[in-house]
Amino acid sequence: MAGTLYLCATPIGNLEDMTFRCVRTLKEADLIAAEDTRGSIKLLNHFEIKTPMTSYHEYNKIEKGRKLVERLLGGEDIALITDAGTPGISDPGEELVSMCHEAGITVTAVPGAAACVTALTISGLSTRRFAFEAFLPADKKERQRVLESLKDETRTIVIYEAPHRLIRTLGALKEVLGDRQAAVCKELTKRHETVFRATLCEAIAYYEEHEPRGEYVLIIEGKSQEEILKEEQGRWEELALTEHMELYLKNGLSKKDAMKQVAKDRGIGKREVYQMLLEQE
Repeated sequence: MAGTLYLCATPIGNLEDMTFRCVRTLKEADLIAAEDTRGSIKLLNHFEIKTPMTSYHEYNKIEKGRKLVERLLGGEDIALITDAGTPGISDPGEELVSMCHEAGITVTAVPGAAACVTALTISGLSTRRFAFEAFLPADKKERQRVLESLKDETRTIVIYEAPHRLIRTLGALKEVLGDRQAAVCKELTKRHETVFRATLCEAIAYYEEHEPRGEYVLIIEGKSQEEILKEEQGRWEELALTEHMELYLKNGLSKKDAMKQVAKDRGIGKREVYQMLLEQE
């Protein structure tokens, strides 16, 4: 029988977040595939885990992935760990998971820390619906395309960023999204964990005065329904009232229903629409 691939979440800062199940799984596995073996060896030594380890990262994920699948098909159990947090979230683990499913290999998770969820829950912004973008693309055109796609996003937005790109990214977000409310989180689960709540403009001004250090998770509020409604009303108001009415009349609506829809589009009363039409006759 084939073995099982275990996706083992490791601490994102505080070693006390390592679960008992994760320690046991790493000890019992035949092999540990790690994104960063040099960093992971410290974790394994701390918990006295002696399981053999091999590297699995962005630059060898296809070739090494095939070898890991072969070992899994041969009956070995493999534990996958990232340099911090949950494997498969913004790292090459997703590629290995896909390869395992294609080969009919069982994949299961050993849950634990994830920076995106940790930051979201302590941000003070809406957590009911969110869009996770991880790191924005390095390519300028691709990054701009992604930012533009977020312009009308109503869900809370979660983005990872490195310190040397933080100010630039905050500026790009402000330019495309406007001056939204945000939470800039760093040092998650560590002693000096901080959640800096501010508008994007305020955050830019702060980090221009205080050099960014550490890895950041940005939580940005989504576009409000009020903003969307206001923009829609603005677009309708650019249209002459008679042209607006004609759009609905051509689609088969009665004059009464067309007036009702025009009033709704423009955020005004039906009586006001009627009066304006009379004045234009």
